[in-house]
Amino acid sequence: MSEGTTPEAAGTVAEPGRADALRERLKERIYASLTLLAVLVGLAQNGHASHLGASVSVAVTALGLWLATLVADLQAHPVAHGRMPRLTEVRHTLFVSSPLLTSAVGPLLLVGLSATGVMHLSTALWIAVGSEVATLAAWGCAGGVRMGAGPLGALVTGALNAVIGAGVVAVKLLAGH
Repeated sequence: MSEGTTPEAAGTVAEPGRADALRERLKERIYASLTLLAVLVGLAQNGHASHLGASVSVAVTALGLWLATLVADLQAHPVAHGRMPRLTEVRHTLFVSSPLLTSAVGPLLLVGLSATGVMHLSTALWIAVGSEVATLAAWGCAGGVRMGAGPLGALVTGALNAVIGAGVVAVKLLAGH
């Protein structure tokens, strides 16, 4: 970047509206990952979970998070703005909250794969737990790279995110079922 060139002009910063929407979507995805971690660990610990029960638990968790987000947004909007949300604002809320639903895809695919006999259900659930922790680490690395922290800084940021995910797993394991 030459002297006098702004980061925006150099193309290193996304336009504010788009960046904010992406931040909101990622925030929802990370929130869903942390919540699903607790559900997945609970299911994996339970030696009596069925494929159908695990699928329903994962799907209902994602759906419940999504609906709670929509209800909270619809209740908060009139308080903050003195009016009901406009259609564009509702579409924005649906757009940024959709990762709450898509977060269930990986675990559901693993449970489905387990139902075919490829692996035991508890194995699929523990793989889903590891996948969610790895996803948190990957987002941390991506954030480190995006901030210009360099490879080592990105790895440290990724490791810190993985520690947060592992902390959720540890709390759930310590708490038991």
